[in-house]
Amino acid sequence: MRRHQTTRTAVLSAGAVLLASTAVAAALPAGAAAAGCAVTYDVPSQWQGGFGANVTVTNLGDPVNGWTLTWSYAAGQTVTQAWNATVTQSGAAVTARNVDYNGSLPTNGTTSFGFNGSWTSSNPAPTSFALNGVTCTGGTTTPTTSPTTSPSTSPTSSPTTSPSTPPPTGPADITVDTASRYQTIDGFGAAVSIWGGAWSTAETQTLVGLGPNQLGLSIVRTGISPVSSEWGTQVSALKTAKSYGSNVKIMASPWTAPAAWKTNNSRTNGGKLRTDYYDDYANHLNSYVQYMRNQGVTIDVTSVQNEPDWHPDYDSMDWSGTELQTFVREQGAKVQNTKLMVAEAVNLNYSYTDPTLNDSAARNNIGYIGGHLYGTEAAGRLKPYPLAQQYNKPVWMTEWNLHAADGSGSNIWGNPANATVWNETLDDIMRTVHKSMESNWSAYVWWYGKRYYSFIGDGESAYGTVAGAPLKRGYAFSQYAKYVRPGYQRVGLTKSSKASPLEVTAYQGDGKVTLVILNRSTSAVNNAIIQAPQNVSRAEYVATSQNASAASQPVGVNGNQVSVNVGARSISTVVLTL
Repeated sequence: MRRHQTTRTAVLSAGAVLLASTAVAAALPAGAAAAGCAVTYDVPSQWQGGFGANVTVTNLGDPVNGWTLTWSYAAGQTVTQAWNATVTQSGAAVTARNVDYNGSLPTNGTTSFGFNGSWTSSNPAPTSFALNGVTCTGGTTTPTTSPTTSPSTSPTSSPTTSPSTPPPTGPADITVDTASRYQTIDGFGAAVSIWGGAWSTAETQTLVGLGPNQLGLSIVRTGISPVSSEWGTQVSALKTAKSYGSNVKIMASPWTAPAAWKTNNSRTNGGKLRTDYYDDYANHLNSYVQYMRNQGVTIDVTSVQNEPDWHPDYDSMDWSGTELQTFVREQGAKVQNTKLMVAEAVNLNYSYTDPTLNDSAARNNIGYIGGHLYGTEAAGRLKPYPLAQQYNKPVWMTEWNLHAADGSGSNIWGNPANATVWNETLDDIMRTVHKSMESNWSAYVWWYGKRYYSFIGDGESAYGTVAGAPLKRGYAFSQYAKYVRPGYQRVGLTKSSKASPLEVTAYQGDGKVTLVILNRSTSAVNNAIIQAPQNVSRAEYVATSQNASAASQPVGVNGNQVSVNVGARSISTVVLTL
């Protein structure tokens, strides 16, 4: 069995392994309508026991209002989750039906949907498709009898976004101001397991890759064990992240020093680092960085301490702000080939970072300020950090973990359309990413990347996720991670009253302007016109909602303006190539 496979695409040609097909697609009186379609079936990623697939349907005949696509699997494959279509399965037979916003297909119009599936011994592609009950024939045809299965009825409720977007005309609703410039983005990421196994190669590729059904993380956080024999656990995953991803940074955080160096002689329950071991601790951090460097892994950022203000009954160590200042000033230069971070307090408590920032010798030995999001907003610190900005030290949010939606049922996480999961993802997690960016922070790093409530599933049967398969929360986070790349700079924008419900940030880099748009309201904002600083040569629009996962959306282009339909309760990304 293969753990990963490159993209396989259905093509219409003699002897092709995968087959693109055409099908009659209209329920009209005999001989009244010409109909046909082309179907492309892609498998852009495959891992041991699972795969991701994309299906694109192009209508080559008369307009269709409501569609059903059917096919069969020959090797026992099973669809586990889908987006942009309602997919059901009975034995080998699979049925995909449109959702409320993509049921209308004009002539030459296309629609796409995707899904994750499982397989056992092999994963051959379907050999034929049928659209609205008519077997694919390879060309446009005129039906002589009505299809055996009538097409789905028209949606009874209005779609959240229109199926097409006209070229923009009129005043702008969002105007990008590239003359107003803010923080440079370092990235968006998540942590490997701190205590336990590593991501597999395929899982790492899914998390950091930039292809279909990949999430584009650009920061991977790992732990520094106090036991050097454990340092090798994450080497393979970190090497894969560096080599497969694009400009991926590795951040390393220690939870504790070796027990013998601490005042409580324990790895747990806090305890301070004894001052006579400060130099040993600096050498310990440096040894880790050099070990990883010798394995081919650059540790870009090394934290002095994870949560110095939290002393639980697991690995932890207690520091004050002045103790961190002293350590960094006197020992920080010993940690080579990396940049130090101070100091990941639970709620970005300034008393743990101000002393270092106010000491020029200590300040010169650090590259970053870090903090966790737990309690930060309630404490009034989810905002710009003036002292860090004064001394040009980027602020990173390096950990948050929220899964209160567990209360609605443990198996909800494997259902990509679960409303409770989506509401928490949009209203809490994506909202705080947006606010972090508006606060001039340079990075946002979630807790574990592989967990049932996180970005890819961990396969725990009680929670209903498939190990390694992208989850809805991962697709939502990818709206930032995949398209706002390291080195981009946040720029200004203004909004009209029509766009006032939208929470928007804009970024410039690589000859592009990228906008991330949150619409947490229950109403769509259709035909929203975005004005770029110059003419747009190409526009891409991708959206995630309760019923869609990083799905391409129509976009209109006219000179330096583009128009998009922003769905209700969605997060979307517009990428404008200038």
